Amino acid sequence: MAHIAFGTSGWRGILCEDFTFENVKIVTQAIADYLKDSGEAGNGVIVGCDTRFMGKRFTEEAAAVLAGAGIKALLCSRDVPTPVIAFEILRRGAAGGINFTASHNPPEYNGIKFSPSWGGPALPETTKQIERRANEMMGDFCYSELSLEEAKRRGLLEVIDPHSAYLSALEQKVDFDALKTIGKLGLNPLYGTARGYLDAPLKSLGIPYAIINDHLDPYFGGQPPEPSEAHIPDFIALVKNDPTIRLGLATDGDADRFGILDADGTYIEPNYIIALLLDYLIRVRKLSGGVARSVATSHFVDAVAKKHGVPVYETPVGFKYIGELIAQDKIVIGGEESAGLTIKGHVPEKDGILACFLVAEMVAREGKTVRELLERMYAEVGRFVTRRDNLKLSPELEAAYPAKVAAVPKEIAGSAVAEVSTLDGVKLILSDGSWMLFRKSGTEPVVRLYGEASSEARLAEVMAAGKAFILN
Repeated sequence: MAHIAFGTSGWRGILCEDFTFENVKIVTQAIADYLKDSGEAGNGVIVGCDTRFMGKRFTEEAAAVLAGAGIKALLCSRDVPTPVIAFEILRRGAAGGINFTASHNPPEYNGIKFSPSWGGPALPETTKQIERRANEMMGDFCYSELSLEEAKRRGLLEVIDPHSAYLSALEQKVDFDALKTIGKLGLNPLYGTARGYLDAPLKSLGIPYAIINDHLDPYFGGQPPEPSEAHIPDFIALVKNDPTIRLGLATDGDADRFGILDADGTYIEPNYIIALLLDYLIRVRKLSGGVARSVATSHFVDAVAKKHGVPVYETPVGFKYIGELIAQDKIVIGGEESAGLTIKGHVPEKDGILACFLVAEMVAREGKTVRELLERMYAEVGRFVTRRDNLKLSPELEAAYPAKVAAVPKEIAGSAVAEVSTLDGVKLILSDGSWMLFRKSGTEPVVRLYGEASSEARLAEVMAAGKAFILN
């Protein structure tokens, strides 16, 4: 029997193995019980999905269970971006949202992401309650359902379309008029939920664009729907081969992550985008507040924050922690190296659509390519080069891993270990300012090794030393 386990962004599983209709109904009932206990059930729940197999069916089953529990389901009429669900929760004052998505995971996966009434991803204390309740109910007949017709008749089901309200709000957060000067944009929604969101504002303003992968394909073209360099070769080729395109903008399957290509088709690491936007929002937009980044995210962010005299909040991996700081209005921008960010005054959830348009606004208003903006910033605060590798562990290495990271060396990669952080994983900050982070996967025998240094050559030394430490 499957065990329900919520990770950093909800419960995910393989379709027809553990992600089944029965388990979905159980998890939905556990969420319904949680909402009733919290006293918010009367405010209704947004229910949506991304473009994966059976997404619409899963949303209908969840709506039927919610209605059976006496909770109104606000069912999205089509696949919908994760940040749009967050926006709609806040706009309607809903009790929360149930989102069927596995984000950037391969097509055989689906998942449930629960967001409570504050709009951000549920915090661990919430998901632990839902997880415990769901596992207690496994194998029992624990829910009742209403047909969708009966739910509508009783006022427990409403079909909604949050598209226009979200895009109207986005117009208040992005200077779309500035984009009229940028020239042609390249767009790639990766067969996902950003179809009709990335292109619609440009179409209405007459801004030229070229778009690919903007039709439904639950196989995502044979690649995971992740806008990283390895998974968007067709998009890179499009931008490289069309000299009229000034910037490439991509989103992942549920549009909460972004991918940026410079005018020549060069992929720009998300780490660098977060730092550039922090500078832009403070220097040009005149926003005030700190910045939040995950423990795995570049210290380039810290250098830009120091330049502007604003505080840095370092969080564990998982956007829920950054979302909390947005909800508390403590930060100008929060971001993760895995290509998620949001800004002050927006939803406490990562938003790839917003990120893409903010980068386009920055490039248009600054009149420079992303690479030119990076070089200018490097000249001011120093150069940062970052990378992540996955290290596969043998059974013997996996067994030895806890003891190994519990006894870190005093010197590694030719530098003294100046600081050790165990906020999330084990992070070694070296005396020359470079660093490495080891984070063990919770689902597979893999250690994620993150590293950063001031040059490619030094980064190669740091990564080689980190790899040797774990695998030897």
